[in-house]
Amino acid sequence: MGRDLTPLFDPASVAVVGASDDPAKYGHAVASQALRAPGRRPVHLVNRRGGTVLGRTAATSLSAIGEPVELVVVSVPGAGFEAAVDEALACGAKAIVAITAGFAEAGPAGLARQRAVADRVRAAGAVLVGPNCLGIADNTTELYLASDRFAPGGVALLSQSGNLALELQLRGEPYGLGFSRFVSLGNQADVTLVDLVEDCARHRATSAIAVYAEDFGDGRAFAAAAAAAGKPVVLLTAGRGSASARSAQSHTGALTTSADVVSAACRDAGVELVRTPREMTVVLAALAAGPRTAGRRTAVFTDGGGHGAVAADAAEDAGLDVPELGARTQERLRSVLWEQSSVGNPVDLAGMGEQRPLSYADTVGELLAGEEVDAVLMTGYFGGYAASDGGLGGGADGGSVLAEGETRAAKEIVAHLAAAAKPLVVQSMYPRSASCRVLAEAGVPVFSATEDAARALAAMTGRAAAGRSGGGAVPPLPPAAAPLRDPGYHAVRALLADAGVPFPPAREVTDEAGLLAAAAEFEGPYVLKALHLLHKSDAGGVALRLADRAALLAAYREMRARLGAPAHSVEAMADLTDGVELIVGVNHDPRFGPVAMVGLGGVLTETFRDVAFALAPVPAGRAEELLRGLRSAALLDGVRGRPALDVAAAAAVVERITAAAAAHPEIAELEVNPLLVRPDGALALDARAVLH
Repeated sequence: MGRDLTPLFDPASVAVVGASDDPAKYGHAVASQALRAPGRRPVHLVNRRGGTVLGRTAATSLSAIGEPVELVVVSVPGAGFEAAVDEALACGAKAIVAITAGFAEAGPAGLARQRAVADRVRAAGAVLVGPNCLGIADNTTELYLASDRFAPGGVALLSQSGNLALELQLRGEPYGLGFSRFVSLGNQADVTLVDLVEDCARHRATSAIAVYAEDFGDGRAFAAAAAAAGKPVVLLTAGRGSASARSAQSHTGALTTSADVVSAACRDAGVELVRTPREMTVVLAALAAGPRTAGRRTAVFTDGGGHGAVAADAAEDAGLDVPELGARTQERLRSVLWEQSSVGNPVDLAGMGEQRPLSYADTVGELLAGEEVDAVLMTGYFGGYAASDGGLGGGADGGSVLAEGETRAAKEIVAHLAAAAKPLVVQSMYPRSASCRVLAEAGVPVFSATEDAARALAAMTGRAAAGRSGGGAVPPLPPAAAPLRDPGYHAVRALLADAGVPFPPAREVTDEAGLLAAAAEFEGPYVLKALHLLHKSDAGGVALRLADRAALLAAYREMRARLGAPAHSVEAMADLTDGVELIVGVNHDPRFGPVAMVGLGGVLTETFRDVAFALAPVPAGRAEELLRGLRSAALLDGVRGRPALDVAAAAAVVERITAAAAAHPEIAELEVNPLLVRPDGALALDARAVLH
């Protein structure tokens, strides 16, 4: 059930330590907000000088209040912080909100102080938000302990930035977005982002969870909590594009960035990942609106060709499909439109709206009824006839008639939407017009920017929308296996072979006698590899297609003289005919744990960068989805007369590789490159591992 945060969000009483009459001090802002609901619970103000604060008598200490206080806000200088926390615990506090800064963010000494305080809080059976936070608020319990007001609504906002939280409130106001809760995360010394997501998931008044986080702490636990929330979770994070600070020693490590890891975690958990506060607002507005669907087949409907073309591009950029409509749907559209209208997709009124505003509603109704249509994006001038300037009606009387017709059309669109229960999003040049307000008040998201409308519709459709209601799929980590001590080539091959990964026959040799003995164990052609080189091909440490023992011996002598490797591997040469080389790697992220990468492999992996990511271990079904989502996926189905490849076999091997890596947390990077997939199966041709 997670931690009980009731004392944090619905305490029986509150005290603000450091309350002040000085508007420049944060204790003044918090105390002012705390007094907004004095009838809900006792609110005590504490100032060591006593006297009055904000017209109320202030206690000189918590002890001087003379009664228990369940939640204490601490906003005092750093030197007095520990004493204030200890007094709060001694007075029976069950929750502490620590505004005071100067801890983990200030360096190792501050981190040590922070850990010591958190330990004392947990030992007392209490919870602590912060330190270095900006407070909390819960509109559902009239708890106001932040410097600013948040309009009531259904969004729980968990943020590491106070200013971003304020921007989200300002941006959400035109869409009627409000907040059930606000929590400034601070340093997360005790109460973490995961704790808060779990608690907000149980909070009945919260319909969506919005997160701005720079430090996830345990990122995998965050993804799992978001996946299990049963409510939409929208994430805005910083630093997604920076590469891992750890020096990568494999293709997998070199190609895996923070952005890839966060994106993979969000996809697996069903979290909506956004890039800006504006995009977060757009997505939240969409999620608060009408129905959602698992399909992405989108009909673009416009009253102008330019708007239709731009909207179709924006929809596809957002991951939506804009297919040509079927013959039956086109026939129905022609029955309600005039001859010059386009009915393929985009559907274009081509001026009919000025003659008959109800044609907007007729068209939307037919599109929503189309079996091959999952969602509709309406774009263009709709709303202009009802705008204050009278639109293009040709005078006041004409404008009034068109405005009235457009408003009627808006009401009929709402009726069609109620009957069809499919997502509809509108982009209008006049989003605040009376007819657009009719749509917005009925739950239809209306935007002024085409890209916003497309992004909103993407949030209401597809895999993420389907996964949010029942949670995503964050794979559990397997039990840790006995640690790998030897990261050498053959030891790594043995580890993977034990996990069911198929390899060609191979023997490790250290001299010519061993070389010839190994060659006698299996038929040529042979492969020779110089060992103890991480990137053997780059160093010229791999010789392929050695036809017989004589060629093998010659290659061995040349390679040993040139590279001086102490050991080599003799292997059977795999049949590369009709095969495609893939790469499968697992990189251990410090926040999200093992992260898998699959993609086009071989020596050109980093050149093509055609790869996809997921949290490891990766089930075979998910692995096949990743492979078929590659840009080069057509190669897997056979091109230019080549046979289709056994993608299912490759996906099964991906599952075994990623499961093995996930069971070995001591491995920083594990990679199979190439994994040869052929029409009759898959075979690992090389492997490497790097220990932490």
